[in-house]
Amino acid sequence: MPMIDVYAPADLFPAGTDGRLGKELTMAVLRAERVATPGLFHLNNTAAFIHRMDPHAVHTAATDSARTVRVQVITPPAALTREGQKQLVKEITEIVAKISGDPIQTSRTWVILTEAAEGGWGLSGTAFGRDEFAALAAKAAAARAK
Repeated sequence: MPMIDVYAPADLFPAGTDGRLGKELTMAVLRAERVATPGLFHLNNTAAFIHRMDPHAVHTAATDSARTVRVQVITPPAALTREGQKQLVKEITEIVAKISGDPIQTSRTWVILTEAAEGGWGLSGTAFGRDEFAALAAKAAAARAK
């Protein structure tokens, strides 16, 4: 299951939009992973952490108060194809700009896609790799089929 971290100046997104931001980013990641109909398992286990930072804690060489956003998405190994990566970066950038209300935000939004190492993904006390994820997906599919 993917994990999403958004690091942004605290005043970039309007108050009360964290839930919307988390949901839209989650759905973008699941689309990019080719999850056609996300079930409760996907929706309950894809977490989006919104880190609202002091505006003066984000810097560039040009300013002490940058409007830069960093979105990192961590996925299991091989969850995203190259096309999925391109789609996801585009969608995340658009979502951040839309919710911030600033179309220029697209040029200040960095998206970092990271794959967890094989076996380097843990849930419910289990270190997941390809075999464990395949078994989990089969179990979820069987439960949906009932």
